[in-house]
Amino acid sequence: MNKLLAGLMSVLCISGVAQAQSNDWPTQKTIKMIAVFPPGGSVDQVARILAPALQNQMKQNVIVENIGGASGSIGAAAVSRAQPDGYTFGVVFDTHGVNENMIEKLPYKTKTDLTTVTMIGTAPMVLTATKASGITSFKQLLADAKAKKANNYGSIGTGSLGHLALASLAKDAKFDWTHVPYRGGGPLMQDALAGHVPLAIGSLFLVKPHVDSGGVIPLAVTTSKRSPELPNVPTIAESGYPNFEAPAWWAIIAPAKTPAAIVNRMHEEVAKALKNPEIAQRLKSQGIEIAALGPKPAQDFVNKQIDVWGAFIKANNIKAAD
Repeated sequence: MNKLLAGLMSVLCISGVAQAQSNDWPTQKTIKMIAVFPPGGSVDQVARILAPALQNQMKQNVIVENIGGASGSIGAAAVSRAQPDGYTFGVVFDTHGVNENMIEKLPYKTKTDLTTVTMIGTAPMVLTATKASGITSFKQLLADAKAKKANNYGSIGTGSLGHLALASLAKDAKFDWTHVPYRGGGPLMQDALAGHVPLAIGSLFLVKPHVDSGGVIPLAVTTSKRSPELPNVPTIAESGYPNFEAPAWWAIIAPAKTPAAIVNRMHEEVAKALKNPEIAQRLKSQGIEIAALGPKPAQDFVNKQIDVWGAFIKANNIKAAD
């Protein structure tokens, strides 16, 4: 009986502490948003668009810290190890739904050590060519591939949705394409602009500024419909590969034991920021279709991504060392 009473008191104390944390949040200290890719990529840009708006809304400092590497898993691991007090969050990309099945000895369990706060939105990925490659259209690229001409394509990392999307296309069509993984969107686009990798696939958010400046040539998008931002660029689906669809996505995560009240409040603040006309326009101009899914549907979305791409990875024996 005494043990039962002690256990009950312990639960009540923990609950009381969590409630106190929730009531005080976010007045105690600076909020850190970990961008899980290096500066220059879409994750970094999304984080830096949201941070000032959240800071203004919550009247608390919000800083962005880049912790890149290993397809976003190093940054996600840092979030999983953080105190679940509502002062550390992560901004992740579609690799978040892949790493669980891609990286051996991942230092966390995506479904149980982290929780999804908000699914920000989705966007097409764009396959681009460098000027040095001599490729000017997807039709030309397909003709080369069908003629057994080998080619290299860069992505933001092994297991990124861009990598998996082109890996599935290459496998189905028997194309001789070699994947070149990078540590993030910034390094990928630097090499693409310099002509060091002939093909690059990244989110519309990442590549559109370089398309607009003429640095790279857009060949095709990975969504089932053309992007309003690139209306003259065909979809892979309409180019002879029906049902092909692989959009990029962004989400905000937190340590798993973060109090539900804080998670819900943070989602509300992010959703409010996403309705800000200036922020909405900045994201939409880069091709992001805002979703602002709350914690439950966002977690369901991430869990489905883990399951679907996990099955693809295992079926095709894709390894992180690729």
